[in-house]
Amino acid sequence: MRAHGKKYEAAAKNRDLMTTYEPRKALDLVKANAFAKFDETVEVAIRLGVDPRHADQVVRGTVVLPAGTGKSVRVLVIAVGDKAKEAEAAGADFIGTEYLQKIKDGWLDFDVLIATPDQMGQLGQLGRILGPRGLMPNPKAGTVTFNVGNAVRETKAGKIEFRVDKSGNVHAAIGKVSFAIESLEQNFAAFMDQIVRAKPSAAKGVYVQNVAVSSTMGPGVKVDPTAFNR
Repeated sequence: MRAHGKKYEAAAKNRDLMTTYEPRKALDLVKANAFAKFDETVEVAIRLGVDPRHADQVVRGTVVLPAGTGKSVRVLVIAVGDKAKEAEAAGADFIGTEYLQKIKDGWLDFDVLIATPDQMGQLGQLGRILGPRGLMPNPKAGTVTFNVGNAVRETKAGKIEFRVDKSGNVHAAIGKVSFAIESLEQNFAAFMDQIVRAKPSAAKGVYVQNVAVSSTMGPGVKVDPTAFNR
C-alpha cells in the first residue's frame, strides 16, 4: 500500500475517521484541508445498496449543479441545418458532421458530445472510440435530442452525468475547493437529491450506505447517510 505524503497525513489528522459529519461540516473540512497548489476538485463518493449486475438495479441519471462545475466544458454537437444553428446560438464549441471523420482520425478535444437522433446512425460506427471514454451520446443522459439548444445550455451551466459502477459505487465532481461553502453545499444537495430520486424499485435494504467527500489530493471525510434513507 502506497504511503501518503506529509501534507496528506497532516490534513488527515483534522478529521475523525470514526465520525460521520453533516454535509456542511464535511465540506468545510474538505476546503480547510486542501493543500495542493492548484484549485482542487471536490468529489463525492457514494456506496449504494444495489446490485448493478441486474438491469433493474442500475442507477444512472443527470443533474444540473446549481453553482456549476467550476470548469469550462467543451461541447461538440453533431447536427445539421436549423439544429446546427440552434447549437451555435446556445454556445456549442464544435458543430457539424465533419467532426465524425476527425474523431475517426483521433481527434477527441471535447468533453461532451450531443447529437440529434437522426445522426446516431453515423455515430454508431464510432462506438469503439467513444464508448470506452464515456463520450457516446445517450437518450437517458439527454445527449441524444432534437432540443440541442437546451442540452447545450444545461451542459455549459453545470450538468453532469452519473452512473453506478459494477461494485455499487457512484463518483462525481461537484465543484472546486475555491467555491464558497454555500455553493458546494447547494451542489452536494442537488446531487444527493437526484441519487435518492434514482433509487430503483428493485433495491432492497439500506439504499445509501456510505457517503464521503474529498478534494483531488486530500483525505476523504464521511457524511452521515441517515438523511438520504428516509
